[in-house]
Amino acid sequence: MKNKESHVQKYREVIDSKTILVTGGTGSFGRKFVATLVTEYNPKKVIVFSRDELKQFEMLHTPPFQNNRRIRFFIGDVRDRDRLYQAFQNVDIVVHAAAMKQIPIAEYNPFEVIRTNIIGAQNVIWAALQSRIEKVIALSTDKAANPINLYGATKLCSDKLFIAGNAYSGSGPTRFGVVRYGNVVGSRGSVIPLFKKLRNNGKLPITDPRMTRFWITLDRGARFVIQALSLLQGGEIFIPKIPSMNIMDLKEAIAPGAEHKVVGIRPGEKLHEVLLPKEEASHAIEFADLYIIQPNFEWWQEGRHKVGKALPENFEYRSDTNTSWLSVDQLRAYLKEMEDEQDSYTSKVGLSV
Repeated sequence: MKNKESHVQKYREVIDSKTILVTGGTGSFGRKFVATLVTEYNPKKVIVFSRDELKQFEMLHTPPFQNNRRIRFFIGDVRDRDRLYQAFQNVDIVVHAAAMKQIPIAEYNPFEVIRTNIIGAQNVIWAALQSRIEKVIALSTDKAANPINLYGATKLCSDKLFIAGNAYSGSGPTRFGVVRYGNVVGSRGSVIPLFKKLRNNGKLPITDPRMTRFWITLDRGARFVIQALSLLQGGEIFIPKIPSMNIMDLKEAIAPGAEHKVVGIRPGEKLHEVLLPKEEASHAIEFADLYIIQPNFEWWQEGRHKVGKALPENFEYRSDTNTSWLSVDQLRAYLKEMEDEQDSYTSKVGLSV
C-alpha cells in the first residue's frame, strides 16, 4: 500500500485534472488502467473507447465504473479515423491499447490484423495530431523485438509509426511514445487460462521445457504507463525491468503434479523472448527500474534524456538471461490476487437478460 501511495503522489500532476482516452478500454489492461485512474487519481474525465458494446455495458454496471460521472463510453473502432476525430475532442492524453494480438489468428487473418494494428495506429496518430493531443502512449509487446510472427511484425510497424509521429508533430504540442513489456499475468488469451482449464482433466501442452517468458502484472503494467507518461519527451520506447519465468515453473504454479506432454514450438513462436535487442541497446539508457530506448534520429534531440546509464556493448535484455526470476510462490500469489479481483468483478456485474 505504501508503494502505491508513493507512486500516486509522485505522478499525480500527470493525471489530475486531465481528460484521458483509452483505446481498447474494455480489455484486461484497459479496465485495470481506468480503474486505477478513477480510484487513485483525480482526472477530469476518462473516455473508454472500444468496439464491444457488451463489455462497455458490463463496465458501466460494475464498480468502480458504475455511476462514475468522470467516465464516458464511446463505441468506435480505431479503423475509423472519423470516429477517432470525434472522440479525441478536448482530450489531453491518449493511451492506445486496442490491438488484435492472438498469434495463430493473426497468421490466418493477416489483412484484418494489419487493418487494426497498423492502419489503426496510423489513424490514432493522425487524429491525435489534428486534435492537438498533448501526450500519446502506445502499448507494444516483446513480440515486436526482432519479430518472427505477423502479430509481432504489425506491432513493430506500429511502434515505428508512433515514434515517427513526433516528426509529423514538429513544433506542435503532440508527443508520442511507446511502452513495451512482456506477457501479462491475468490477461485474456495467455497460456495461464488454458493451463487452468486442463489441470484437472488432461495433460498440459508444453511447447518446450526450456521456454522462458517475461511476465508483468496488470497493476504494474498500468502504473508503468503512468510513469512513462511522466517521462515522455517524444520518441522513446519505455521498457520495465520485469521478471522471467520458465514454462515448467509456470506449469508447477498452476497445476502442481499434473501430467504434461511436449507438443513442440508453434509456428511464429520463440524459445525465449527479447525486450531490448542489442541493435537497439546501443541507443538505450538504463535506470533503476526501466530501460529507455531513445529515438535514433540525429535531428531529434527533444526525446533524448540527459540522465541514465549507457548500456555495455552487445547488451541484450532477454528472458533466458534475465537476472530477475518469478518464483512459483510469487506467481501463485499474483494469480490469487487476479482471481479475487475477477470474482469481485463477476459478482458485481449482476446483469440479467
